[in-house]
Amino acid sequence: MSNNRTDDRRAATGDLDPVELEILRNQLESVAEEMGEVLVRGAYSPNITERRDCSTALFDADGRLLAQAEHIPVHLGAMPQAVDAVLARDPDPGDAWILNDPFRGGTHLPDVTIVSPISHDGSIIGYAVSRAHHADVGGTSPGSMPAGATEIHQEGIRIPPTRLVVDGDIDSAIEEFMLANVRNPRERRADLRAQLAANDRGRERVGELLGDHGSRLFAAFDAVIEYSRERIENELAALPDGTYTASDVLEGDGVTEADLSVEVTVTIDGATMDVDFTGTAPQVEGNVNAPLSVVTSAVYFVVRCVTDPEIPPNQGCYLPISVRAPAGTMLNPEPPAAVVGGNVETSQRVTDVVFAALADAAPERVPAQGQGTMNNLVIGNREFAYYETIGGGAGANPDSDGLSGVQVGMTNTLNTPIEALEQEYPLRIEQYALRDGSGGDGEYRGGDGLVRSVTVETDATVSLLTERRRHAPAGVAGGEDGTAGRNLVDGEEVPSKVTRDIEAGTTVTVETPGGGGHGDSD
Repeated sequence: MSNNRTDDRRAATGDLDPVELEILRNQLESVAEEMGEVLVRGAYSPNITERRDCSTALFDADGRLLAQAEHIPVHLGAMPQAVDAVLARDPDPGDAWILNDPFRGGTHLPDVTIVSPISHDGSIIGYAVSRAHHADVGGTSPGSMPAGATEIHQEGIRIPPTRLVVDGDIDSAIEEFMLANVRNPRERRADLRAQLAANDRGRERVGELLGDHGSRLFAAFDAVIEYSRERIENELAALPDGTYTASDVLEGDGVTEADLSVEVTVTIDGATMDVDFTGTAPQVEGNVNAPLSVVTSAVYFVVRCVTDPEIPPNQGCYLPISVRAPAGTMLNPEPPAAVVGGNVETSQRVTDVVFAALADAAPERVPAQGQGTMNNLVIGNREFAYYETIGGGAGANPDSDGLSGVQVGMTNTLNTPIEALEQEYPLRIEQYALRDGSGGDGEYRGGDGLVRSVTVETDATVSLLTERRRHAPAGVAGGEDGTAGRNLVDGEEVPSKVTRDIEAGTTVTVETPGGGGHGDSD
């Protein structure tokens, strides 16, 4: 069955007036948001229901992003590659495809993506897509984020684009195969069904829009993308042409603690931007390798931050931007590289270096460095898997203090409320508070980090994937650096990336970094 645009869409050449375009754009975005609500309400794991570590979006028949919910930046910017991977398999109406392979459209293995064709009169007119971080997808340690992984096979079950639903019915053999390779299959099944329900809601709502607007809806698909492309090109053209460079480091890869370089050259030429990561460290043995889809997503995020944030986020925003990294490097690894930390930690460093490169081009839009890490904490055993990213300090802006205790950069999740966490898991929160004074001083202060201290009431395995433990978030324009983070197990400081078996009664404490200050305080 062809996935090309329908004849009706080809015939819809009439121009949409601005009012009609705005109505249709908002309706498409509302569909993506409603998909997200269905996913959150239907899921079982606190990682989705409480932290909302999930994302939803709509694509057209050609795999172009039309609309997205305001969810997780690292998910959304990488979604087009997942849809492209499914399109290459020639999907049919009534299908739903599942994947998590970072080398074929995924980001890291815990992020499971489901792509569902939307059809009309037997032809595919678009795709409803959901991506959710599952608390466990197998691998060598509970939570599927082992700090010492040296190949992707240690990180969990790897799913290439696979048809999960055929003509409206779940392929039970595929579902059973996946669930046989994960811990807590009951929870995984519920979360997968919530993703399918979210996609079904998207298909239903797009069908209703088609009934209301007819072929004008297809004209809107093209128009919203073209509108965003024109606006982002105008924003880029307003930046000074030139070549801008920056570099930073990651604090080891979980196997060694040696610093690993991340280097970028950004070239602005009229209404286009080229982002080249040549010079970055070669592919490493540990798990901080980041698939190019993740790197691209981080670049898109920064461009959105330094241009007008009101531009509708869709494929048009990405068209003037090219992203390159040499194959076999840490930002474009080759299989079977371990990558689980690349999605969560390396993406943050990519964000930092691209911001730094653009500091001269758009100084009024570039903040001091934020905490630069997701502070990934995973605790589990054969019975449960708890996963959380912990907020910290945001960097100060040219005209305001940085926020305290928030997620920055490539994540946009909430915390797990203490009540929900203690009810669901054998864990007890000893302390959850702002880390007073950890933000860098300056004319505008960086935000403070957090302290989160958890006592584990059963034997378990703990994994920490964190950054900014040696190299503090930098201040700018005379502002002071934020305070570096710390990880402690029963009061003993441990490395930034570690997996360790612990006994019942052990207390794990994460002190997150503060943001850098902006401007001289004198």
